[in-house]
Amino acid sequence: MERYFENMLPADELAQLHFIPTLSEFVEWIEQKWGDLPALSDTVRHISYREMCDAVARKRALLVDAGLQHGDHVAILDNTTPEAVEMFLAVTSAGMVAINLPSQLPPQAVAGCCMKFGVKLLAVGADFMDTAEGVPCRVIPITDCADHRAPVAQCDKDEAAAIFFTGGTTGAPKGAVLPHRALMRGSLNGCYAPGHQLACNRYAHVLPLSHVFGLIRGTLSALQTGSEWVAAANVKETITKLPLIKPTSMVAVPGICEIMMGLVKMYGKDFLGGQLKYIISGAANVPPKLIAEFDKLGIHLFAGYGMTEGANLTSGNIDVKTRPTSVGQIYTGQEVKVVDGELWFRGDNVFLGYYGDPEKTAETLTPDGWLKTGDLVRFDDEGYMYIVGRIKNIIVLANGENVSPESIEEPFYADPKLRDCMVKEDELDGRQVIAIEILPRMDEFDGKPWEEVEAYFNELVGRINATLPSTHRIAKITVRHEDFKRTGAMKVARN
Repeated sequence: MERYFENMLPADELAQLHFIPTLSEFVEWIEQKWGDLPALSDTVRHISYREMCDAVARKRALLVDAGLQHGDHVAILDNTTPEAVEMFLAVTSAGMVAINLPSQLPPQAVAGCCMKFGVKLLAVGADFMDTAEGVPCRVIPITDCADHRAPVAQCDKDEAAAIFFTGGTTGAPKGAVLPHRALMRGSLNGCYAPGHQLACNRYAHVLPLSHVFGLIRGTLSALQTGSEWVAAANVKETITKLPLIKPTSMVAVPGICEIMMGLVKMYGKDFLGGQLKYIISGAANVPPKLIAEFDKLGIHLFAGYGMTEGANLTSGNIDVKTRPTSVGQIYTGQEVKVVDGELWFRGDNVFLGYYGDPEKTAETLTPDGWLKTGDLVRFDDEGYMYIVGRIKNIIVLANGENVSPESIEEPFYADPKLRDCMVKEDELDGRQVIAIEILPRMDEFDGKPWEEVEAYFNELVGRINATLPSTHRIAKITVRHEDFKRTGAMKVARN
């Protein structure tokens, strides 16, 4: 659909937004553009754009004074703090490569990551000094700054800016190397949302900065639009402070949205602060039931699609009421094609490869720049995209036919009493069959006995089976008492 995203913004705001090729130029632009507007907050301190960029310049000087060179790797280990944002901007605008380490990593894993990724310096928050003991590199407190400023480095848009861990729902984590252009194309894509966006939003930040969705859409896009970014030390604390923060916008995975809706049911809609207009959600299936529940509160829950290797923002959907199962339209500036059902795309947002793993890189990235996503998709007549499965999750039936478990799962998500499900291959009476595990929304059953819950989902499976070819029908059903094992993005872990 032509100009789908551009038409979301008022014309005067659209004219002020453009693609900024590098983080160096980005830092200079936001300081000049937004000046004394509030930029970062931990709910106690409020830091303006000018103050933030001054801290970034002095952290850049600290890195240069430490003898670090253009292209050196700098890791960051902290809670979700203003200092962590400032350090990321300092590292990347100094021409170095930033690696945000997940805060839950144990000491051995931190040391291992620093060794594997050739980290020269580790910037650490106060809560993680013990975790950083024994790392094979220099360690500095993340709060440190020089007493003078250093200018931004001259960077090329195609050079590496950051490394993010990615593993999807299966497989070992890999280090995806994102260039400046990818981060900045993702940032611009994230600026598109319905209505006024410039210098008028307050984001409650509930995703870790080690998550590409939280770093790009939740942070860089917020800063590019002159919004205020607010976070307490961690996800739990930030969510409990939503009445104080009073966010207008949020970026969250569906699992966190489920948690917030549960708290609204316990404490009332004012728990979200009373000013929330929309939530951008992705990284996993966004259930239509959840979209409808937030809509009743006057809050738009928008869905989208992306992957770490594509700087997270490939498509977005604001038409969730009419197309609740679509991940939307493709953002501009990308070429897209479907090869044997698999989505391929290329453009500024595509990564450089997996750090130290040329074989995996060659499997994912073609010599002429196409990113092979591994996602099976379809498009409707108006260009809306639907994810129908993952190639690596395909079930091969006894007759040799390939079945996507996600395509069988899709109709189940239309049921308001289902929270999550997973279709897989399993064994029954000595033969291989298609099985499903179902996680109910227990609040929808109003205290009914477990036997009635199981009977409801057995009947649901029967109804959906009747719509499927005989070879695709579910033969084994498990209704779960406990949540699924989940990935860092709160997706159901399939392995």
